Amino acid sequence: MRRESYREKAVVIRTHDFGEADRVIVLLTRGHGLVRGVAKGVRRSRSRFGSRLQLFVELDVQLYPGRNLATITGADTVRYFGSGIIEDYVRYAAACAVLETAGRLAVVEQGDDPWLFDAVVATLARIQHDPHPEPVLDAFLLQAMRHAGWAPSLFYCAQCNAPGPHKAFHPWAGGAVCTNCRPSGSAEIPPETLHLMWLLAGGYWTAVESYLDRPELLSAAHRLTAAHLQWQLEQKLPSLKILDQG
Repeated sequence: MRRESYREKAVVIRTHDFGEADRVIVLLTRGHGLVRGVAKGVRRSRSRFGSRLQLFVELDVQLYPGRNLATITGADTVRYFGSGIIEDYVRYAAACAVLETAGRLAVVEQGDDPWLFDAVVATLARIQHDPHPEPVLDAFLLQAMRHAGWAPSLFYCAQCNAPGPHKAFHPWAGGAVCTNCRPSGSAEIPPETLHLMWLLAGGYWTAVESYLDRPELLSAAHRLTAAHLQWQLEQKLPSLKILDQG
């Protein structure tokens, strides 16, 4: 049965060369989840749309379904976020972490999840201009984990539900833990760190601004957010390691 081609809003998650002139493009689409497509001939200098199939671009793509790979037959730029990102190490690393996380969370093919696509696009747009890209990344990670059902507990003890504020956090336990429930290896943290994470998760940017001159709290919130995400994914994300080395 012949399947019809379709158009989709998409962002590129990653790419790799294929054959002599083609490239495999992994796309996060708004209506079909994660789609692996091949862009034929895009590595040739005369390619009509190869330059558009890059990171940090919102695209309108034409796709023809295939057994293993879709074929990308057209791509138009909707918005370009690369300016301001590719020239700055921290912004670039943060934006890469957004794409890598989205790629791990997205459902493959027909995994309709417009929330994730819209969140990625909005986060890239904010990273492009925000002087503090790491909290923008952390807000995306916390919101994406909540969307996936993995949100860390930030006020109530994740084990016994005792109300906080608490002073310890452990990803295995599910987030904040009280004195009685904290497992060995829990991070000892100021309760303000968990409040900052709560503000980021809720997108309360006006309140977050009061923490931007507290680098120790921002750093602690980032470490806990990254640790919780990677515990839930059961794997390390290279982009987060690169960001932390910057």
